[in-house]
Amino acid sequence: MPIVWTEDLGSSHAWRLRKGTMDGRPVFGKYGAVSPLFTSEAAGLRWLGPIAATVVSSGDGELVLEWIATEPPTRAAAERFGRELARTHLRGADAFGAPWPGFIAELPMPNEPAADWPAFYAADRVMPFVRRARLSSADARMIERAVARFAEVAGPAEPPSRIHGDLWSGNVLWSEGRALLVDPAAHGGHRETDLAMLALFGAPYLDTILGAYREEAPLAEGWRDRVPLHQLHPLLVHVCLYGAAYRDALMGAVSRVLAL
Repeated sequence: MPIVWTEDLGSSHAWRLRKGTMDGRPVFGKYGAVSPLFTSEAAGLRWLGPIAATVVSSGDGELVLEWIATEPPTRAAAERFGRELARTHLRGADAFGAPWPGFIAELPMPNEPAADWPAFYAADRVMPFVRRARLSSADARMIERAVARFAEVAGPAEPPSRIHGDLWSGNVLWSEGRALLVDPAAHGGHRETDLAMLALFGAPYLDTILGAYREEAPLAEGWRDRVPLHQLHPLLVHVCLYGAAYRDALMGAVSRVLAL
C-alpha cells in the first residue's frame, strides 16, 4: 500500500520530516540524501524492541515509522520507562559496538565490535570526534589525558548492554502512559551511557526514572561520579555539530573525569 504524504513537518539535521497515511493509519517519515543512515536507524529501532518506535519501512533515502501521538509525561509513565529501559539494557548485546554502520545525527561513527568497553569508548566514541571537533591543541591533549584514564575510572567491568546511544529527552516520546524511543544510535554499550545522556540536558521526572531503573537493575557503586565520563561523547558530538558553544561544557566534563 503506497504512503500518502499529507503534511510537511520541516527539517531536522540533514533530512526532511513528513506525516502521512498508509492503509488508513498515520505514519511519520524522514527522508534525505541516499545514505546508510536510515537503514542503520531502522536496524537499531528493531533491535531495541518494544521500547522503541515501530518501523514501517526503510531504505537508503527514507525511514517510515508508525505515528506516535504524544502526550505530557507523567510520573507513572516515567516509572514504567525506568523499568522498561532497565529490561532493554539487560537483554544485552554480543559485543560492544554493532553489526550495522554507526551514526549519531548525521555524523558517522565506528561500530567495530570490541570486548572491552573502555577501549571501545576511546577508539569508537571519543577519539574520532576529538579529531573532528577542531579543538585547540591544548584541549585535545587534555582530552587525551582523560582517555588514557578510561580503564582506571570506568568502574567494575560489565557485559555489553543493549543501549539507545543518543538518549537525550528529545528522543523520548511519551504516549499512552509510556515512553517510546526514536532516533537511536543503538549499539552494545555501557548502560550508564544512556542514563548519563538522560541527565545531560534534563528529562522529566528523572529521579523517578532512575529510581525505577535501579530497582529493576541496580547500578555499580560510584555510578553518579562516572556521569561526566559517559557525557564526553555526546558533548563532543555537540561541539562537532554546533561549534564552540559547547566547548566549556565539554572541557568541564573532561576536568571531572581527570579528577576521578
